[in-house]
Amino acid sequence: MYKRSAMKTRERPLSKKFYLSLCEKIPGGVNSPIRSFQKVGQPPIVVEKGEGALVTDIDGNTYIDYVGSWGPLLHGHAHPYILDRVKKRMDKGTSFGTISAVEKEIADKITSLVPSVEKLRFVSSGTEATMTALRIARGFTGKEVILKFAGHYHGHVDSLMLQAGSGLTGLTPTSSSKGIPQEVLEKTVILPFNDFKAAELAFNHPQLKGKIAAVILEPIAANMGVVLPVPGFLAHLRSLCDEENALLIFDEVITGFRIGGLQCAQGLFGIKPDLTCFGKIIGGGFPAAAVGGRKEILDMLAPIGSVYQAGTLSGNPVALEAGLATLELAERPGFYEELEEKTLFITQPIEEIIRKKNLNASCVQVGSLFTIFFGKKRVSNFQDVMELDLSLFTKFFQTLFNNGILAPPLHCEAWFVSSAHTEEHLTYTRDQIIEFLEAL
Repeated sequence: MYKRSAMKTRERPLSKKFYLSLCEKIPGGVNSPIRSFQKVGQPPIVVEKGEGALVTDIDGNTYIDYVGSWGPLLHGHAHPYILDRVKKRMDKGTSFGTISAVEKEIADKITSLVPSVEKLRFVSSGTEATMTALRIARGFTGKEVILKFAGHYHGHVDSLMLQAGSGLTGLTPTSSSKGIPQEVLEKTVILPFNDFKAAELAFNHPQLKGKIAAVILEPIAANMGVVLPVPGFLAHLRSLCDEENALLIFDEVITGFRIGGLQCAQGLFGIKPDLTCFGKIIGGGFPAAAVGGRKEILDMLAPIGSVYQAGTLSGNPVALEAGLATLELAERPGFYEELEEKTLFITQPIEEIIRKKNLNASCVQVGSLFTIFFGKKRVSNFQDVMELDLSLFTKFFQTLFNNGILAPPLHCEAWFVSSAHTEEHLTYTRDQIIEFLEAL
């Protein structure tokens, strides 16, 4: 497997045939747009199975996986401890529509690990978490305006679908989707990320003064590639929110329990948001998410408060069991340090060759996330992302794919390293990337 393929492309006749048949029944053949591989000019992978850091398609091709289900698989595919816990839970039933004991276990776990979270409400997706967070913020503050940042993606919530990142990048300059009434968007204000002055102007604008309910952002942008906040920016937002009695919402759907260890990105930066949206890892590969925060804010939710939220599968016991097992594995001493060492094993040589050859590229890494940007030596906001070299990224992706490495099929997404990636996986990946960069 770990030898450069002599083929120009990997032969995938079954995958191509399957995908075309799926297009007849499902729009675009996918249930989430980025899975179509449309931006990299080739048919998508159709996975048969995953094990550890590897996935195998229905044609029998095996790939080292750095998509990792877009973040939940902190410990790789089909981890035996997580599977064992899930199987035992499933033997007791899969859904009840009422309370199950695992809800308290994982709620206790998260609130003990993340100081800003005193209470949580579990939901089934990151989109539900951000949608609920906005409703709580408006209910708690009695105000309506939401500030978000260009390139930050918070799920397909109508009012947040403006200049969103991830698969929406480049679709339209305003709303990122048709079907959203303009009046729904009028209560959302878009700001450039890492711009101190723009944030101040928004809070002091005559039309917005006293009307801002919340600021929502990814503390580390991961849906326009990995883009770090400049020093002091998150603290600046915290201060502005405090002055205007607005809530600060951190979308940690990706960064939660991946960056900053068990205290998440907010622990890394020492900033306490009022609300936090979790997802991905707290479901351990199953659909689960949550919104958490201060007690008095979460108590706005029904049945004790006047902000309504509900979901038949919210707090699903199978999903939460997987999430709880995932967090328990991550509590092992040295876990996050080892995970970052694995990531640096790839990224440090990449950064070195970019400097050595003075390439018009950059590699941004934090914890077990990284992105290689082509066409920019520095990326700090959405405008920079819009100016990247997409054609070179496509060539890069296809080269890796044809040699057994599954990178995110979009230029502005994060790579995910898991504890299942071995030294052999990392060495092969590093060498293939360096060979590509050497040839530029």
